Amino acid sequence: MHAFVLKISAEKFQTRLRSATFSRESDLQFENIQNDCQLWLGKQWSYALEKPNTGSVFNLAWSADGTQLAGACGNGHVIFAHLVEQHWEWKNFSITLTKRRTMQVRNVQNDAVDVLEFRDRVIKASLAFDHLVVATSLQCYVYNTRNWNTPLIFDLKEGTVSLMLQAEKHFLLVDGSGLYTFSYEGRLMSSPKFLGMRADVLNAQVVSLSNDTIAIRDKSDEKVILFFDAMTGKPLSDGKPLTHKLEVLEIALDQCGPSTERKIALIDKNRDLYLTSVHHLGKEPKICKIGSMVHSMAWNDCANILCGIQDIQFTVWYYPSVVFTDKELLPRTIYIKDGSEFSHAPHILSYVGTKVTLRQGDGSLVYSSVPLYSTLLHEYSASACWEDALRLCRFAKDQSLWACLAGMAMANRDLSTAEMAYAAIGELPRVQYINFIKEQPSKESSLAHMLLFSGHVQEAETTLLQAGLIYQAIQVNIDLFNWNRALELAVKHKTHVDTVLAYRGKFLQTFGRKETNKRFLQYSEGVEVDWQRIQAKIEMELFKEREKAASTSVRGSVVSRHF
Repeated sequence: MHAFVLKISAEKFQTRLRSATFSRESDLQFENIQNDCQLWLGKQWSYALEKPNTGSVFNLAWSADGTQLAGACGNGHVIFAHLVEQHWEWKNFSITLTKRRTMQVRNVQNDAVDVLEFRDRVIKASLAFDHLVVATSLQCYVYNTRNWNTPLIFDLKEGTVSLMLQAEKHFLLVDGSGLYTFSYEGRLMSSPKFLGMRADVLNAQVVSLSNDTIAIRDKSDEKVILFFDAMTGKPLSDGKPLTHKLEVLEIALDQCGPSTERKIALIDKNRDLYLTSVHHLGKEPKICKIGSMVHSMAWNDCANILCGIQDIQFTVWYYPSVVFTDKELLPRTIYIKDGSEFSHAPHILSYVGTKVTLRQGDGSLVYSSVPLYSTLLHEYSASACWEDALRLCRFAKDQSLWACLAGMAMANRDLSTAEMAYAAIGELPRVQYINFIKEQPSKESSLAHMLLFSGHVQEAETTLLQAGLIYQAIQVNIDLFNWNRALELAVKHKTHVDTVLAYRGKFLQTFGRKETNKRFLQYSEGVEVDWQRIQAKIEMELFKEREKAASTSVRGSVVSRHF
């Protein structure tokens, strides 16, 4: 969405509007009522009103790129209009399209001004991640914010660029024939294609770009989101798309972190906000709801922090990925600001650094700031500087930061930091469980219980079984009262059947109930339950696990010294 000037050339007919904006040129509408000409955006507000001496405007037509307008007038004249004074901002740079082929760049830090001249009229432009990308009717110009004198220029196949998105390492263009990703050196990287692709319906709400991934909502089935590798254009993983239960209205990929941890946020038809992982290794992705009544959203450019307009509030999810580690922490990692200062239906344009830019329902721009501490905490977590993270939380004295740190530490398996963070927010049961994890006899057991901590029961059991820790896998199911699965594992591996029967009997006795499960009745007839023998067998299993872990550690250190 950009500020612009509408300039209509006819006999003494010129209109200028310096504060209005638009998100897509196709939303622009033009009305003529008794010689009154008005420009509208989606019937939300009027951009301009002019009374030309051309009679009624009988017919209108936009150019294919949406930057020019022609009208047939009642007095036989044809009026032509073009859009100028579009406006872009990023950090300390402010850029204005002053003429059809001229841009003015202003550095607000030192008030330096540069003028950029183009051979053809400007159709589309984008400013982010230290680069300005400008598409004209024939060429694409790529400027680095450190040097406005020597742009990189390459020719375009078509001069009808309808969408332009940027990531840190590359940018994306959509024209009438397809979708393309280019490096900032002008090299064509990929051109994703899929069945039923229509470039003319792609917009910023249904296409998202990150350093490694392109996400596109399928127009033929609006519940489906397709993922492509940004470098090759090939479908990600096994090519299986993400299918949501309802139609998806808006999608957004996070911008930071490794590709294996890439997340996508989506808003569905019910205005519910969900978060899920792009890579899910063949299994069904876990889609978690993190908000409701969300009308607009945006990711931060330098940390995986998500902001959104939620009902009448401005909400910031400091660490939305905590929903995969400890979902009960999610409400404690949210920053909420009263939205009464905004008018009806504001739309988030960008979230850069600590500044959020919003477009209100009446077309005006407003800004909101987010505390800096959350961004610093993400930086410390990404570089594993846990001591610095702890000092930051102690300095800020903010419970939401402590909750974020607890989730980050658990996700990175730093139990000592997680223990201190959970203690700071008064989560004593979790502190006790973390101490229990520390006391596990092997790394495999510790990993399995960390997975259990995050609610990943199946993954925890698989980890134990692959390590040959049959008793631990059985005990996990006993602790979770998954009696049938515990008995199934004991029978399959021919061990600890009596252990399962003993714990089952103790459980039923506690609640004063009798056994009714046929399988347990069947095995209880031929198995004797002796608690002393069971305890001795459990201690032997734990002793063997400790010995195996110790020998593995010794072998690892010997090999390390040898090399």
